[in-house]
Amino acid sequence: MTPYNTDFIAIGDRQYHIRQWGDPAREPVFLLHGWMDSSATFQFLADALGLGWNLIAPDWRGFGDSDWNHDSYYFPDYLADLDHILEHYSPGTPAALVGHSMGAMIASIYAGVRPTRVSRLALIEGFGLSDTDPAEAPGRYARWLREKRSNFDFRPLLDRSEAAARLLDRNPHLSQERADWLADALTRPQGDGTRIYRADPRHKMVNPALYHLEEAKACWRKITCPVLWVAGEDPWEHPQVRGVLDTLDERRACFADLSEIRFANCGHMVQWEAPEELALALSAFLRPY
Repeated sequence: MTPYNTDFIAIGDRQYHIRQWGDPAREPVFLLHGWMDSSATFQFLADALGLGWNLIAPDWRGFGDSDWNHDSYYFPDYLADLDHILEHYSPGTPAALVGHSMGAMIASIYAGVRPTRVSRLALIEGFGLSDTDPAEAPGRYARWLREKRSNFDFRPLLDRSEAAARLLDRNPHLSQERADWLADALTRPQGDGTRIYRADPRHKMVNPALYHLEEAKACWRKITCPVLWVAGEDPWEHPQVRGVLDTLDERRACFADLSEIRFANCGHMVQWEAPEELALALSAFLRPY
């Protein structure tokens, strides 16, 4: 596997873990992972791209080996974290962003808020969430208050094989070898031989802030760089997906310079299940950058 260097940078009062593959003398390409994931999700993509790139992938706060919050997590904090990371590694120079799922949502909003800081934007399986109804607010706030009083934790996994089996169940096109590697990367061993996820269980708390599609669309309309949408053709079984798929056309219309590519025999985790094909698509899209 392509080796990576580890870095830690301070953002506020927390330490952010960063993986970096390739040649640091080249212009950086930032790889932004999704929910319940980590920078390790891009190892197979880094292998496929090779050493002629400078790939920089942070663990978002509360994931991987970055510090956890002391309380709930809020979306705007990730925008501020990304702003700090870009300023650290690409000061004053527009950067290429490749985001998956939640990472793509962060990248797309950021590119609209800071259009001069982003040169190219690739969004892998991350086209926003289903719109919400303001009538949901009372219930969401009430649930959040209840959960604030609760202790959250993940059920320990018996061993690496259970972690790998879960990954294979959710991602049927994933190979056993890659599932075993990811099981090690996304969980950590405990003293009794069990494993737990490398993520803060408070991510399971409901977010009291509703998602408003019109706000996201307003940000997307401000993006000035070329945008690539990447998707797997196999449907992702998640409650949020249907509302997104039903409104894809109105979401597409927000991007001034948009291209799309879909991969067959591939689901939500494109960078796991089709890293070689994804590397070819990203190379073609990012090389002019």
